[in-house]
Amino acid sequence: MAKTRRTWTAGALPGFRITLGFTLLYLSIMVLLPLAALILKTTGLTWSEFWATVASSRAVAAYKLSFGGAFLAAGINAVAGLLLSWVLIRYRFLGRDIVDAIIDLPLALPTAVAGIALTTVYAPNGAVGAFLERHGISVAFSYPGVILAMVFVGLPFAVRSVQPVLMELDPQIEEAAAVLGASRLRTFLRVILPLLTPSVITGFTLAFARAVGEYGSIVFISGNMPGKTEIVPLLIVTKLEQFQYREATALAVVMLAGSLLTLLAVNFLQSWNRKWASHDF
Repeated sequence: MAKTRRTWTAGALPGFRITLGFTLLYLSIMVLLPLAALILKTTGLTWSEFWATVASSRAVAAYKLSFGGAFLAAGINAVAGLLLSWVLIRYRFLGRDIVDAIIDLPLALPTAVAGIALTTVYAPNGAVGAFLERHGISVAFSYPGVILAMVFVGLPFAVRSVQPVLMELDPQIEEAAAVLGASRLRTFLRVILPLLTPSVITGFTLAFARAVGEYGSIVFISGNMPGKTEIVPLLIVTKLEQFQYREATALAVVMLAGSLLTLLAVNFLQSWNRKWASHDF
């Protein structure tokens, strides 16, 4: 029996070693080198100076607002993104394309423009803010205003992470569940949601990362009150304006570590969910 000779066709891109080398070089220049310089700058502080900077009451309050607010905003966006994706994929209605385009608007708007727009609407003398103030609800220049800005900038990530997966989901799965006697709620919780959970977690992660690093839109609507509505990026800018460069980099290192640990935790949860879903189904 004659042996067939295997042929190899060159791909459109160079070989593995060249592409891997380019990848590592690019990541080193664009990501690792700046982060290493940030950490190196912090070594100019003694341990007591570093701890006094990153553990001050003002800094701790800023951490709670930045990370806690981003987590809450990402959770809101995860739920809202799932519902919006469902409506855009499963229904046809007048103005659907316009709604789909509006979702991406926060990505195109400069953050300062977004902040001014939100403040104009939700300020005590704004169209919505005046109505809320009459009912004892303050949005602008308070904690809800910070959450609102974080939700605004993170929504597109939550929607666009779920939308492609939902688009590929076969509606016949729901029909089969209905034929077997499952209610709509049970079908959603037991059949659809497990398939969408990895993409929902991805959207949550991206929305969280976007909210943690947000600055422009928040500074306009938050009021920037130390210990109350001051986020960590604003505190870092304040340190820089006071020529406290090492203190600013110390706060930046804490933000870097916190963001990295949070993203690793969410990625681990996503990996675990995929294994659980594949085992369950």
